[in-house]
Amino acid sequence: MTMKPAHLSITGFGLALVFAACGGTDDPSGTGGGNTSGSAGTPSTSGSAGKGTNGGTGGGSMGGSAGMPVNGGSSGAGVMGGSGGTGPAGGTGPAGGTGPSGGTGPAGGSAGATGAAGATGAAGMAGSGMAGSGSAGMAGSGGTPVNLPPLVTSASGAYWKTDATPMDSTASATVTVNDTMVLQKWDGFGGAFNELGWKFLTSKEMQDAALKLLFSATDGANFLWGRIPMGASDYATNRYTCDDKGDASADPTAMSGDSNRPAADTAMANFSLTRDGMLLIPYIKAAQAVKPDLRFWSSPWTPPVWMKTGYMTTAGGSGTAKRPSYFDGGTVKNDATNLGAYVEYYKKFVQGYKDQGINIEMVSPQNEPGYEQNYPSALWDKATYVAWVQKLGPAMQAMNVKVMLGTLSNAGDSGRTDLDISSAVLADSTAKSLVSVVGVQWGVLDKVNGGQSFNGLPIWATEHKCGNYPWMDGYNSSKAPNDQAYGEESWGYIHDAITKGKVSSYSAWNMVLDASGLGIDTSRDWKQDALLVAGNGMVTPTPAYYVFRHFSQYVQPGANVVGTSGGEAVGFKNPDGSIVAVMFNSGAANSAYVVKLGGKTLSFAMPSKGWATVMVKP
Repeated sequence: MTMKPAHLSITGFGLALVFAACGGTDDPSGTGGGNTSGSAGTPSTSGSAGKGTNGGTGGGSMGGSAGMPVNGGSSGAGVMGGSGGTGPAGGTGPAGGTGPSGGTGPAGGSAGATGAAGATGAAGMAGSGMAGSGSAGMAGSGGTPVNLPPLVTSASGAYWKTDATPMDSTASATVTVNDTMVLQKWDGFGGAFNELGWKFLTSKEMQDAALKLLFSATDGANFLWGRIPMGASDYATNRYTCDDKGDASADPTAMSGDSNRPAADTAMANFSLTRDGMLLIPYIKAAQAVKPDLRFWSSPWTPPVWMKTGYMTTAGGSGTAKRPSYFDGGTVKNDATNLGAYVEYYKKFVQGYKDQGINIEMVSPQNEPGYEQNYPSALWDKATYVAWVQKLGPAMQAMNVKVMLGTLSNAGDSGRTDLDISSAVLADSTAKSLVSVVGVQWGVLDKVNGGQSFNGLPIWATEHKCGNYPWMDGYNSSKAPNDQAYGEESWGYIHDAITKGKVSSYSAWNMVLDASGLGIDTSRDWKQDALLVAGNGMVTPTPAYYVFRHFSQYVQPGANVVGTSGGEAVGFKNPDGSIVAVMFNSGAANSAYVVKLGGKTLSFAMPSKGWATVMVKP
């Protein structure tokens, strides 16, 4: 996260719609009483789907139609045996990669999904699911597609309403979708896995509810991408990396002169993923159980502390840091031994996760290289960053892992800008050839929305702004608001990034937090919003969650953004030919809101300050 101001302050304190584990009247997750989820179909070894059992009647937010296939076998649990996935758009975007547990997946897996788009179109690798292998770069066949409602609307107190049907109309359109105006290829929506999110899901029922809301294709947001922190983020339970002793000696109170900085471990003798196995890996595996074709990328907030000099001495830019730590800030050392050891750190991390059935397809050299904060962070000068990309890139290529130029965030705060770093990488022919995607967020995303580009590389929006900004009027110091106002703010960020910034992927920040929303920053009180709020045995979808879902459940990977005119809208054309319009109405309710798309003109009731998604199939 950063200190870059947002363009909209949150002052409202609206109450998000609460879903208890025992169900809720507006919960799209299932029907009927009780807390039993529909169980998965019997595993098959021949490619045909297992027969679903106990499906379709799960209660409240844990139940659901487990018997419905999700782009997988012909019946049963509907999970995929592991598909190739869609690589990021670009000249030679990343290969699809092999999905988890294809050989013994519960249902017939789909074949390899579409490979990365671009002039030379690097084909996605065929998935290893049980049902057929498919041709490289070709969409897999088999299975029944998810049948989504043609219209869903949301507004304060009435989120995710699917009971209305759009009607044919001859009236003038409020919004027109021009699917002949084909824009950027879409790589998918996603969110970040953080330790605190899993910690706050204190029961199996809460875990099931949250993961269904986030990853189910039939009853949730159907996120495709998960961001994995490499070591502690600011929403870990405390500070650590994968190469420290894992006890208090790894994080002493920092002292001038670095006299008690932990010793170097260039041989990686202390490297371990034991800590990841406590919260992160269980969180990710539980998500994979809902969406086996979930894809992953990773970024560190800081390298091991012995790879840096200095530390953050001030408290958010003024005063003295309340608890100075070598994890917080400091500058990465530019020497061959240091960077060589860091390459081995990455290799061990990627391989360790792969051994767990978690295939990391892309890595970032650093999260926000131009910011040091009172939480795990690190500063990179541009020469060191270029040298780092030159070393990291070949090692990752050998593991079939792509490198992201980012995540870039600082656009000029405190006299620093991550755009200097990106320019230096792109000016170096070797480093430039080793990056596949640019990750941007916060201030740099604002620059992208204003026309900033990166030599034609695809651009991903890697972190949604998290609301409730301490440096702005209206900061709520008692809890994260998670209200309608933040939902509207979230719409603005996503709409602008897609339509103005031309990004090809968009990720949320924290998918799950408690009501407070406080991380491990030692000097700044910043209670941040999230998509789901966990507490008191309940999981609460927030308005921002529904904004994401209005897009992510309906837009398929490999879709194209298409042109729109009229009201506030974003249009997509999916690989199956369906046309999707996602719209926001900032004015009064309109009982005859008209959208023209896919050769049809349709009318429906659009709520005030609300959202609608309309889909037309060919």
